[in-house]
Amino acid sequence: MREIKKISIIGIGAVGSAYASKLHDLDPKCLKVIADASRFERYQVKPFVVNDRNYSFNYVRPEEIVEYADLIIVSVKFHQLPQAIKDIKNHVGPDTIIISLMNGITSEKQLGEVYGLDKLLYGMVLAIDAERQDTNSKYADTAKIFFGEESNITLSPKVAAVKELFDKASIGYVIPENMIYALWGKFMFNVGINQTSAILKATYKVFQEVKEAEDLLRAAMKEVLELSNKIGIHLKEEEIDNYVNLVKRQSPDSKTSMLQDVEAKRKTEVEMLSGTVCELGQQYGVDTPVNRTLFSILRTMEMTY
Repeated sequence: MREIKKISIIGIGAVGSAYASKLHDLDPKCLKVIADASRFERYQVKPFVVNDRNYSFNYVRPEEIVEYADLIIVSVKFHQLPQAIKDIKNHVGPDTIIISLMNGITSEKQLGEVYGLDKLLYGMVLAIDAERQDTNSKYADTAKIFFGEESNITLSPKVAAVKELFDKASIGYVIPENMIYALWGKFMFNVGINQTSAILKATYKVFQEVKEAEDLLRAAMKEVLELSNKIGIHLKEEEIDNYVNLVKRQSPDSKTSMLQDVEAKRKTEVEMLSGTVCELGQQYGVDTPVNRTLFSILRTMEMTY
């Protein structure tokens, strides 16, 4: 098994900066943060503050010629992915592993179409409870990266190499036996909690105390569950209860990433969430009225910032 020594990250919002800080703490020389010209200049002037610690990362512009990375972590927003795919080009070599920590179920396919699915590992982040304002971000120690191949009954060399790195960097992780099932479960959760919190302008406390908010959360997730059964993923009904219980364990005043985007008048990931649900619903003959409504509301909010 080869050792991962050179890591590149693109996208240092709340999630990306959390893991950039962990890897920087392990070895500042191992990490490169890919940033376009405008971000490069801004980040040079204003360092990141992650969990109250200052970080001056090693930034590189996309056009710079660099050594190939052993691992590339992609944690951009959905609408930024096409550009990110272009921007990581100089970091991708014959043996590079690429892992996406984005929400949703489509980023791996998009990355794989350009760089080959053999380089990809599936990934997602759970229980990070992250918040960001400009270059100041916070995340919870409960955060875990779920990652792996589609099936991880036996660990592949790629998974084993990333596991070794995460152990060294004290990054919490889970390697599910069935990664696609886990990915769809998180997708179902994001479809529910991110979108409903954004339109209700609701912290976790609202879902913990208001039955109608919880009912809306469950209704949005239920459509993903029905879709998963049609496609062959077969999410269990109990997964909805598990995710609702996860909401009830979160800090009451914390906010989802989509609510933070709406409050900051940033582009949301609505196309990746309800947009994908509605598209797959049409394709597989599953009615998705709740997600059609969420999509219309969120797009209207974006258009009227």
